[in-house]
Amino acid sequence: MIRKSTASDSIALAQLAVLLWPNHTLKELKQEIETLLSSRNAAFFLDIDQDVPVGFAQCQLRQDYVEGTSSSPVGYLEGVFVLESHRKQGIATRLLQHCEQWARDNGCVEFASDCAITNMESYAFHMKFGFQEANRIICFRKNLSEMRE
Repeated sequence: MIRKSTASDSIALAQLAVLLWPNHTLKELKQEIETLLSSRNAAFFLDIDQDVPVGFAQCQLRQDYVEGTSSSPVGYLEGVFVLESHRKQGIATRLLQHCEQWARDNGCVEFASDCAITNMESYAFHMKFGFQEANRIICFRKNLSEMRE
């Protein structure tokens, strides 16, 4: 069963989110989720199977420029994750549908997302669900503390 998340879901969401974003701690994800859950510009949807959270999706409204779009706000899929034991059952599809409907309900006519250029699983997911590739970029960084004059 999929439902829109509330503040009482922050721990369950953080426990799933840390599996999707392992470079973050449970504590920092819980804090970020709590902040986002209090915002009108963000939503989480949680899939529960026999009282156990098994998947979630996070979406937001973006008012800034979103690559490849021409409207504002744009609904944005920030992340979707389903436990491996529950994959291939249509959960991600239904989570995405909830996010898209939430975006429509909030005045969006476009929905966007992104993934790392090397994340072929995410790329295939997006293509399967009708996303169109808008652009590819390479991001650069430079450590200024190591530069010498």
